Amino acid sequence: MTEWAAKRFWTEARVTEEGAGFGVALDARSVKTPAKAPLVVPTRALAEAIAAEWEAVEAKIDPRAMPMTRSANAAIDKVAHQRAEVADMIAAYGETDLLCYRAVAPQELVLRQSEEWDPMLDWADSALNARLRPVSGVMPAAQDRSALENLRRAVHAQGIFELTALHDLVALSGSLILGLAAQHGVRNVHELWQISRLDEAWQAELWGADDEAEATAEIKRAAFLHAQEFYCLVSEV
Repeated sequence: MTEWAAKRFWTEARVTEEGAGFGVALDARSVKTPAKAPLVVPTRALAEAIAAEWEAVEAKIDPRAMPMTRSANAAIDKVAHQRAEVADMIAAYGETDLLCYRAVAPQELVLRQSEEWDPMLDWADSALNARLRPVSGVMPAAQDRSALENLRRAVHAQGIFELTALHDLVALSGSLILGLAAQHGVRNVHELWQISRLDEAWQAELWGADDEAEATAEIKRAAFLHAQEFYCLVSEV
């Protein structure tokens, strides 16, 4: 059986206890990942969200309408098999974090970046002992190695499901600091997304919004919010 068959074949989707984790059964059949691994997640809350996605299927299965299932599959089939590499890739964002690269002009944008981004860098310093240094312009600037190592430890300490969420939080925002801040609940996730879009918002104010760019941004925003929701279900926060 493949759980990604075209049509619904079950009458009920329910949560099952699987050792220290939780799975989802479609009638008597346990859901598996696309790679045929057992779909077992660490919390009942996440399993219930996945079961709800399967229960909501009416006729044909559409993976695009099942984001929790897709993220759990990614954690099990992909991240679990290259955990260190994924963690290294995420941690590398600290070397060129969005929040560190500031405009040189106009002054209003410079001030806006400082007002929104400096508090996040201050949080990383106080909470993670990772002081990153902002620079003007776009040329790469070396950051303090001890700060980067502390950020790397914070990333590598996470399990495969947390890393799956963090990967998207960081890749979509362009900032390791914002991704970690989302996990720590430092600011509302909607506010953090807006902070990551400060430069784009400024350009839209100057030149007007571009419909295609706005549509792309909305897709990314939804994915960012999903990643945070997935993390909360994994962590039960």
